[in-house]
Amino acid sequence: MYLRTVHAEHDIPTLRDFIRAHPLGIFTTAIDAPGLPFLQSSHIPWLLDVPPNATDDNLGKLRGHMARANPQVKAMIAELTSSGQRTLARDVLVLFNLPAHHYVTPKFYTETKPATGKTVPTWNYAAVQVYGRAKVYFDVKEEETDAFLDRSLRDLSQFCETEIMGYERPWTVDEAPESYVALLKKAIVGVEIEITSMDGKWKMSQELAEGDRKGTIEGFEGLGSELGKCMAETIAERAQKQEACRK
Repeated sequence: MYLRTVHAEHDIPTLRDFIRAHPLGIFTTAIDAPGLPFLQSSHIPWLLDVPPNATDDNLGKLRGHMARANPQVKAMIAELTSSGQRTLARDVLVLFNLPAHHYVTPKFYTETKPATGKTVPTWNYAAVQVYGRAKVYFDVKEEETDAFLDRSLRDLSQFCETEIMGYERPWTVDEAPESYVALLKKAIVGVEIEITSMDGKWKMSQELAEGDRKGTIEGFEGLGSELGKCMAETIAERAQKQEACRK
């Protein structure tokens, strides 16, 4: 991901908050496996584990699970079975995106467009990229695999039920028949990523002249949609943060 200084975000707490708020990440691997694509990606909801009182140097881990029938999983299992390892040889990438993103028309630029006409369209978005080493729990005969999957399923459902849905009385895995859950666990594999680097990009018009940025905020507000409102608010927030960093 291209990180211009004006768009880059390196504050670890900010990046962690972004992942927790938008846990569906695009998981990408690069694996040589016969009959399968070298590059594969899957959308997976992730849990971010960070030890209590961890410093920014300890980036933590991501935990998730995937369908065993997924071709990407087949490639991972093929490599690990061949090597006798549990951790993939190459780094993996997980990309988290802000759901609100939008085309930006030059018509929003109330300062530069009237003065010089030197404006072009762009697209505003925000994302966090995570690189790391992935350990895969795929052997159904190993107690470690069962323990990882059981913990991850419980933790993920608890997180989503409370943090995303806001339920005071969340649904729990124990509400499903034990035999049914056991059957489902055989159809998935666990993935744990030791994070080695984490960066973010907020491309939200913060590089624009004040008049153009104000016009962009007003332009999005004028769309009269929830998406437009979210875009306007995010642009304003990033402008305020950038201004605070200058002081």
